[in-house]
Amino acid sequence: MTFEELLKMNCFAEDESERAKAADLLEHRYCCEIHCADMDKSVLFAHHARGCTIVAAKICKNVVIYQNVTIGSNMKYNKVRNKWENVGTPILAENVVVADGAKILGPVVIGENTVVGAGAIITKNIPANSVAYGVNQYKPKNPDYDLVFNPNMISGEEITKINAILVAEFDKMRGAN
Repeated sequence: MTFEELLKMNCFAEDESERAKAADLLEHRYCCEIHCADMDKSVLFAHHARGCTIVAAKICKNVVIYQNVTIGSNMKYNKVRNKWENVGTPILAENVVVADGAKILGPVVIGENTVVGAGAIITKNIPANSVAYGVNQYKPKNPDYDLVFNPNMISGEEITKINAILVAEFDKMRGAN
């Protein structure tokens, strides 16, 4: 079965045993775990969600999640009050992009059209149309640019050609020293 078939079975199958089988295969083949109470079928996982742990309350349409992303809980047990606090998992609104290695933890909402940058650690709500980075930092997103993902993606061949030029320039520069 392909990644896409396993994802569909894991997230949308009616039969609990089918979901469990797909979850096991996703973990074994792709080192990823995906559990979402409400996930739109348009959600995309780059690089077959390799290294991802996704436990979310809701992931809305047109969300893109890259590799090695963690989305999950940030709860803690208060021993004085004998009570769990900060219970819940994230909600990702429409058109959110979560870049490589980002961590989104706790009952937080990532607003629509937001990009969560590579390596970001987010434990607080992020408003719509933002770029989240670092630890709970964000700034307004420039509406003239898509960051990390656009449906009109550049081809791998074009990137390879550009990289060859960059390497040639680097090698030439090093040879001049």
